[in-house]
Amino acid sequence: MGGCEMSKANDAPARVSPLAGKPATPAMLVDVPRMVTAYYTDVPDSSVPEQRVAFGTSGHRGSAFEASFNEWHVLAISQAICDYRKRQGIDGPLYLGIDTHALSVPACASALEVLAANGVDVMLAEHDEYTPTPVISHAILTYNRGRTAGLADGIVITPSHNPPDSGGFKYNPPNGGPADVGVTGWVEASANEFLKNGLQGVQRIPYAKALRASTTHRHDFLNAYVSDLGNVLDMDAIRGAKLDMGVDPLGGAGVHYWFAIAERYGLNLTVVNEVVDPTFRFMTVDWDGRIRMDPSSSYAMQSLIGLKDRFDIAFACDTDHDRHGIVTRSAGLLPPNHYLAVAIFYLFQHRPQWRKDAAVGKTLVSSQMIDRVAAKLGRKLYEVPVGFKWFVDGLLDGSLGFGGEESAGAAFLRRDGGVWTTDKDGIVPALLAAEITARKGRDPGEIYGELAHEFGAPVYDRVEAPATPEQKQVLARLSPQQILSADLAGEKIQRVLTQAPGNGAAIGGVKVTTQSGWFAARPSGTEDIYKIYAESFRGADHLRCILADAQAIVDAALAAPLR
Repeated sequence: MGGCEMSKANDAPARVSPLAGKPATPAMLVDVPRMVTAYYTDVPDSSVPEQRVAFGTSGHRGSAFEASFNEWHVLAISQAICDYRKRQGIDGPLYLGIDTHALSVPACASALEVLAANGVDVMLAEHDEYTPTPVISHAILTYNRGRTAGLADGIVITPSHNPPDSGGFKYNPPNGGPADVGVTGWVEASANEFLKNGLQGVQRIPYAKALRASTTHRHDFLNAYVSDLGNVLDMDAIRGAKLDMGVDPLGGAGVHYWFAIAERYGLNLTVVNEVVDPTFRFMTVDWDGRIRMDPSSSYAMQSLIGLKDRFDIAFACDTDHDRHGIVTRSAGLLPPNHYLAVAIFYLFQHRPQWRKDAAVGKTLVSSQMIDRVAAKLGRKLYEVPVGFKWFVDGLLDGSLGFGGEESAGAAFLRRDGGVWTTDKDGIVPALLAAEITARKGRDPGEIYGELAHEFGAPVYDRVEAPATPEQKQVLARLSPQQILSADLAGEKIQRVLTQAPGNGAAIGGVKVTTQSGWFAARPSGTEDIYKIYAESFRGADHLRCILADAQAIVDAALAAPLR
């Protein structure tokens, strides 16, 4: 395929807002009273697809203003989870946590009304503390260790790093990780039946009564998690190196955890912003001019990037603290793929108690640098579709030492090779950057430079293109035979994948690889678009050619069945 010679028409669409990276303006701020009113007063129409319960890769998300996340959704999902627990014989405690989005507190109240009415033992945070996603996973696994009955599970009320007008609701079964499609499919269908029937069958008691119920308990999530960190990280090495560390919680659920971590382990750790404000007015806005607490976005991270020379290492987490962003003196904000490669390279050389056959887990849209690092380490690569749920079983049994996603989500084993969390943990990879700096005398940016010198320096991008619902279905069901091209950006195509090599699961799209590059295309679960991920080890020009050819290859594959 020719014609991609640096024509501007083939570049990724330049839709970056002129406001990107600048402080949020008053006009951008969400009207919290109006939004909370909409949460309680607007009723979703179950005949409108956008207003139904829909579990994506990270639970149900939506906005009260669009009737896609309202009290009815939370009541319906909560009852569906109660019914699922009964069907599965799950009768241990349910750990319930929230992040700092404005809708999380009212949604927690709604959920508790249903959980208490159903006689579920609920563990709420002491002092109504915000609770990060990984802390819920850690609590579930800690409780369930050694048990075969009376197992615990959990709910996290969070839309992750999404804008302030968003709400979200996630369920973690007894394995501690994100619920798989079998679970979420059942809960989603059941919840939508409740919506359709006007919440008939939903059990509920008043909030004040639910708080006083004998089944409602308080749990010290913060100290249980913080006191265990020395079993997953070398906190002595971090303290001994006397590193100057900075952290920006981005107004998220871990805001009070960082002070506790610094105090308990004697760290020189500065929290650069301790404000919690449901409008998130302190943020610099993301690429599209919206407020989004994404620690992997250089636009959202401008405040911390501007402080990089103050610290030996700095880091941030998103609103529910299941994603990390690493800021180094040497390189500024590291792209997630860069840091994943460094973390893997370090961990598998500094965790002698891990199983010798523990594999490296990556999603198939993560960098091929990880493949090259795993090969150098002599470790098996476990490549799976997008979604952290694919790593849960391996992290549970220790057969996976590390699981990571290109979107800055990762988890890894305890130092003794046991499970830490089976959900993404932003706090631990952030602190790992300090351990790496302490033990190696170089920050992760410098270490990535060394890896790039050895293996080549890949360039990576992700773009989006419009697609009808019908085209999205075609893309999700592509077969290798529908990819008619023999070459990609001047190189012979080596593999066309529609199933992940690690576990044989359907990609829900396609991945095409050559000797020095690749692209993957998959439909969005929430918008009428598809996403193309691409990487080249031959530079930015070659990457542009891959993206242009990828667009043409996918367009041809989509058009053929629709003629």
